[in-house]
Amino acid sequence: MVVPSLKLQDLIEEIRGAKTQAQEREVIQKECAHIRASFRDGDPLHRHRQLAKLLYVHMLGYPAHFGQMECLKLIASPRFTDKRVGYLGAMLLLDERQDAHLLITNSIKNDLNQGIQVVQGLALCTLSTVGSAEMCRDLATEVEKLLLQPGSYVRKKAVLTAVHMIRKVPELSNIFLPPCAQLLHERHHGILLGTITLITELCERSPAALKHFQKEKGTGVVPQLVQILRTLVTTGYSTEHSISGVSDPFLQVQILRLLRILGRNHEESSETMNDLLAQVATNTDTSRNAGNAVLFETVLTIMDIRSATGLRVLAVNILGRFLLNSDKNIRYVALTSLLRMVQSDHSAVQRHRPTVVECLREVDASLSRRALELSLALVNSSNVRAMTQELQSFLESCSPDLRADCASGILLAAERFAPTKRWHIDTILRVLTTAGTHVRDDAVANLTQLIGGAQELHAYSVRRLYSALAEDISQQPLVQVAAWCIGEYGDLLLEGSCEETEPLQVEEEDVLALLEKVLQSHMSLPATRGYALTALMKLSTRLRGDNNRIRQVVSIYGSCLDMELQQRAVEYNMLFRKYDHMRAAILEKMPLVERGGTQDEEIKESKEAQLSEASLVPTEPQASELLDLLDLLDGTSGAAQPPPPLEPSPGAVLVHLLDLPCDLPSASPPPAPSWIALNAFPLFQTSYPVLWGPGAESQPIFYAFLLHWPFSAPQALSPKPFAISSIPNLRVFEREGLQLNLSFVRPPGTPALLLITITAINTSEADVIHFICQAAVPKSFQLQLQAPSGDTVPAHSGLPVTQLLRILNPNKAPLRLKLRLTYNHFGQSVQEIFEVNNLPMETWQ
Repeated sequence: MVVPSLKLQDLIEEIRGAKTQAQEREVIQKECAHIRASFRDGDPLHRHRQLAKLLYVHMLGYPAHFGQMECLKLIASPRFTDKRVGYLGAMLLLDERQDAHLLITNSIKNDLNQGIQVVQGLALCTLSTVGSAEMCRDLATEVEKLLLQPGSYVRKKAVLTAVHMIRKVPELSNIFLPPCAQLLHERHHGILLGTITLITELCERSPAALKHFQKEKGTGVVPQLVQILRTLVTTGYSTEHSISGVSDPFLQVQILRLLRILGRNHEESSETMNDLLAQVATNTDTSRNAGNAVLFETVLTIMDIRSATGLRVLAVNILGRFLLNSDKNIRYVALTSLLRMVQSDHSAVQRHRPTVVECLREVDASLSRRALELSLALVNSSNVRAMTQELQSFLESCSPDLRADCASGILLAAERFAPTKRWHIDTILRVLTTAGTHVRDDAVANLTQLIGGAQELHAYSVRRLYSALAEDISQQPLVQVAAWCIGEYGDLLLEGSCEETEPLQVEEEDVLALLEKVLQSHMSLPATRGYALTALMKLSTRLRGDNNRIRQVVSIYGSCLDMELQQRAVEYNMLFRKYDHMRAAILEKMPLVERGGTQDEEIKESKEAQLSEASLVPTEPQASELLDLLDLLDGTSGAAQPPPPLEPSPGAVLVHLLDLPCDLPSASPPPAPSWIALNAFPLFQTSYPVLWGPGAESQPIFYAFLLHWPFSAPQALSPKPFAISSIPNLRVFEREGLQLNLSFVRPPGTPALLLITITAINTSEADVIHFICQAAVPKSFQLQLQAPSGDTVPAHSGLPVTQLLRILNPNKAPLRLKLRLTYNHFGQSVQEIFEVNNLPMETWQ
């Protein structure tokens, strides 16, 4: 006996009555079998009922693909009941990935031309849901005709279908431009809202359409939109579409969005809508969420168009009121919008600084992060003390996720707007004490350079750092700075004469014990131990007592597993054993360092490179394998002649001890120089700069790798062993705030050698990370590319990244240079390859 097929209502009741999933699957499988049998029999009267049941099964997640062709048959049927279910099935079972959807194109075209509104509505709904690019191109003309039909029901659906077509095929914009101006005169809410959405899509996807609608006369729509919005604000448009006392907020929001697009970078349109925007901003009720939505869109429109200054101040004040709203979402939107406006309307946003600072105490992490970003953007020279105090209080209580951003922001603000050096030092010390593990990598170098350049604050700084180190040795950047400062100015610490701090009596044994504690702590990084070991070594010339304790500690690390520490300990031991008479001169204090601007740093880097390279032998061809880098240049034929090697000198004992390639001109041991200038390289770097002492022309040249603190010697302290030829600097690259400058030096002793210092500066708001610079020259040259000073170029014109190129040009041929830059900026990977052909003639003649 054949079980009869169930009706749709009975099928729903039976499926819902199934107690287990297995029972549900059994019911559906039986009914699907009946549906398949009915489709095979070709029963035209009950086909729509069977397809309706299949669509319900599809909505439950079961396969229903075998009903696709039945949808096409029902759509082609003349009966409305069949078409209704057929179109519904097409919208659910068909999509652009299946070729079957193209088979309904003719059926939709016929139904659009029938003249029956309900059938036209079904066809338009299906076309706007599953219409592919091919279908849109074939049916665009029919839809354009329906836009001007007398019935509002069909016109509303035709407008929405036109929006779908423009999104699929922007090239169809010319077809729908003429009806838009006429449709704006409609009083029907749905048609008007759809028309504004259609014009918005046309303007966003077609520059020609944007110019078409921006015209002042004829096709310009700005006056019409202004009139519609003014009617909504003053008299109301339709009471049935009002929400919480706000007249049709959805239509207002859409009009404001379209006005924002039309007024962007267009002076005439902006002037037309200025008065209206002021009226909307002042008359909209803010007690309801619908009014807040309209106000927010008004603010966005004022920000994007060329609005008047007073109007922009009004927009900022609206956002300031949003900050006082109890809704977290509204406060977040206000903070985000103010952050966008802070660059263009800084003074207006500054008025709401107290409210922004209050938002730092928000429990919600997203709100506090936005408030932190805005607070950092509001810091300037007039409020830096108050804002820094608020930010430091926030740093002490904020979540770990925000500490890195907050600490970096405070350090950058202090560097840019510090009123005094002492305040700057105190601010950095407090940040390092509170969140030292979260600061940027260059914080240690910046603070040591700052302290080194403030001679009047040496005693104050070393006492503050010693006290902070005695309380906590877990913050590694703080420990590194403190160790450096104690090593340099330990004698000032022991004197105990500092009027700016409380009296502090420190004994030599206490200082040594504290540094030993740092060396033995399991929290100390290898770099931190290196700072502490070097500080102990420097204290050996500053303490009045016996150095046996220091020698014992240094000798212990001569067998350390860490290669860097072991190397330093062995070198220091050698100083104690064989060169004790030179130890006092080598371990002298760092010279004062004045922090200059970017141009001064470039000049300093180039001159230091010249002093360094003047005594170095040009590299052998084996060291110049970078000349064919990436095969970027096709060089001229001919091989460069290597320079003659310098004769070894028996007096180079110290240089061989330090394992450095330096030539000593005199065989007799010279007297120790009275001072040694150190260069700015991070601790334990593999490339070491040259040190110059008095009488550098006849004295041996010492290298500072024993003691290279993160400092740079001032140019006034470095004697010039030869005259430097003046070659102008050259800027070769600039993009999104990243600049690349070249400075040149040609040592007179080796005229074939050219030293090029590449300096990378970042003036943008975001750091440039993973920065790599590679160079190539023609094959007639020899090129050696030294290691860069870092791979991160800090934002806001922070410390630049420098890299040295040594180019040997024995034939004095015109120099061509090709550079390849790879880096990450604003979250995007960038690669640039360019050739530098405009090098000054002095670089090769």
